[in-house]
Amino acid sequence: MDGVTGAVPDPLPDWLAGAHRITVLTGAGISTDSGIPDYRGPNGVWTRDPDAEKLVTLSYYVTDPQIRRKAWRMRAGMRAGDVAPNAGHRALAGLEAQGRLRALLTQNVDGLHQAAGSAPERVLELHGTVHAVECLSCGDRTSMDSALARLDAGEDDPACLVCGGILKSATVSFGQALDERVLDAAAQAAADCDVFLAVGTSLVVHPVAGLVEVAAAHGARVVVVNAEPTPYDGLADLVVREPISTALPRLLGTTA
Repeated sequence: MDGVTGAVPDPLPDWLAGAHRITVLTGAGISTDSGIPDYRGPNGVWTRDPDAEKLVTLSYYVTDPQIRRKAWRMRAGMRAGDVAPNAGHRALAGLEAQGRLRALLTQNVDGLHQAAGSAPERVLELHGTVHAVECLSCGDRTSMDSALARLDAGEDDPACLVCGGILKSATVSFGQALDERVLDAAAQAAADCDVFLAVGTSLVVHPVAGLVEVAAAHGARVVVVNAEPTPYDGLADLVVREPISTALPRLLGTTA
C-alpha cells in the first residue's frame, strides 16, 4: 500500500493513472455540493435531527400515518428539479467517456449520476430511486411526480390507486431488503476491477460497505475519498480528504 492520506498525489500513482477497469461506489457525500445534505456528517440530516431517521425506517413508515405524512412533505420539499449534478458527478461521467469505468454503484437515490451523463445501464442504484413510488402491497410502480401532484391537490398520504395499499418512494428503507439482483451485479463489478473507488460514503452500512473487501480480495487497489474517516481506510491504497468536487477530476484525469 502507498499509505498516502490526505491530498490528491501529484503525480498520480501509475496504478491509478493507468487503470482501465474502475468500479466506483458513491454515497451521499458526492451530492452535498448539489445542495443535498448527507446523513451522518457533522451537518448531516440525522446529526441535526435524529428523529428524521424514522422517515426512512420501514416499520415506522408502515405503522405511523404521521411519519408517512411527514415523509411526503419532505419529498414535496425536495423536488427533482431543485438540484443539479456537480463537478464530482461530471467527473465520473467523464471517466465513462474515457472508457475506463467498469460500473458505477451508488447508494444515492437522487438520479444525479444519470443527469450528469452517466449511462443508466452503467449505474447500479443499490438503494433505489426517489424518482418513482411503489405500493408496499401490490408492487404497482408509478412516478414520484404523479404522487406529488396528488399532494399538491390536497392528499397528505396518497394511497395506491390500484389496491389502496401504502405508497412509498422506491427507495430502500431501513428494515427493507436490497434487490438481490442489483447487489449481485455490484459484487461482480467489485470483483472484476483493477481499482475500486469509494467516494463520499461512510462505509458503515452493510452489505454495501463489504464491497470494498470483495474488491481488495480480488486484487484491486482501493481508493477512499471521504471527508471523515471510514472503517476501511486501513485497507485503502490511497485515502483522500480533499473536497470531492475538486479531488475527483484530478484523481481521474477528467474535466469538471
